[in-house]
Amino acid sequence: MPTKRWSDAQKEAICQSRWKITEQLVSLIHASTEPPAVFISGSAVGYYGDQQSHPFDESLHVHQHNFPHHVCAKWEQIANRARTNTTRVCLLRTGIVLSPEGGALKKMLIPYKLGVGGPIGNGQQYMPWIHLLDMVRGILYLLETEHAHGEFNFCAPHPVPNKEFSQKLAKTLKRPHLFFTPKWALKLAMGESSTLLFDSVRAKPKKLTELGFRFSYSRLDPALKNLLQHHE
Repeated sequence: MPTKRWSDAQKEAICQSRWKITEQLVSLIHASTEPPAVFISGSAVGYYGDQQSHPFDESLHVHQHNFPHHVCAKWEQIANRARTNTTRVCLLRTGIVLSPEGGALKKMLIPYKLGVGGPIGNGQQYMPWIHLLDMVRGILYLLETEHAHGEFNFCAPHPVPNKEFSQKLAKTLKRPHLFFTPKWALKLAMGESSTLLFDSVRAKPKKLTELGFRFSYSRLDPALKNLLQHHE
């Protein structure tokens, strides 16, 4: 979840923090006498932009002009330069990684535990999520699967609308689900970065599942119960 407004300076910092280190790693791979067999580079489902309620997989061709797509597209372009006959490249388009120890879920726990959590806007925007365990298992799977390459959606097979996510989180925490945050308030507070909260991304992990990977947590209910069993 975004924490700062996207000023020009903040946008530049975001870009360079992704692109520069990737460029350096690619240069090191090409300069190495023993290059790695695989280079796994991060990206995000922000690559796709707002796709409304339409389900899609990695084959979707995207022509967006928004900032998240710009960051991710160039990030992936740089990472792909590492691809050679000896090094394969895997690009992770990651959804919301669920863990009570950090990230979006940790930030959400405070208002929900206080009983004031709720959907964002009308709550119809799809949220592509993944349990932290499956994130780690998926990365290991790509490392070990020698024919894996290209783009991979790192999100569970069953993304849900924000309203459903909110309801299930409140239920898991045994808290009421009565409030919502109006879209105008978040846009006023966050500016352009609020797009990360309102873009609907119903991404499917087709390539990962076709490789044979099996999610430990493909549905949200058991994922939240596992993650929050010590936080009730």
